[in-house]
Amino acid sequence: VQLQASGGGLVQAGDSLRLSCVASGRLFSSHVMGWFRQAPGREREWVAAIRWGTGGTYYTDDVKGRFTISRSTAQNTVYLQMNSLKPEDTAAYYCARSPRGLDNNPKSYDSWGQGTQVTVSS
Repeated sequence: VQLQASGGGLVQAGDSLRLSCVASGRLFSSHVMGWFRQAPGREREWVAAIRWGTGGTYYTDDVKGRFTISRSTAQNTVYLQMNSLKPEDTAAYYCARSPRGLDNNPKSYDSWGQGTQVTVSS
């Protein structure tokens, strides 16, 4: 599976952005799609995940209530709607596929999109 992420940009604190990740290749119901982010000098951290089959969603505490992950099985696309953005959300955001189920460890994800940069100014 190849993944193509897009939608990043430069916004002000409090603004919203929607990231998209299009998958070429088939996704199965057992797969989990995740979003990660990495700020300069920091490790890549898990942000959110969605079960491709059931649509079940999971979030890290930092983004609960502000970010929403969703999917379109028809479009083979995963979205990350980001509201009430904060300067600390600034990072490169990556989408990824885990064939092994739900996990927040990047090592469990075997396909990665290129990063899309999100910069939030104060």
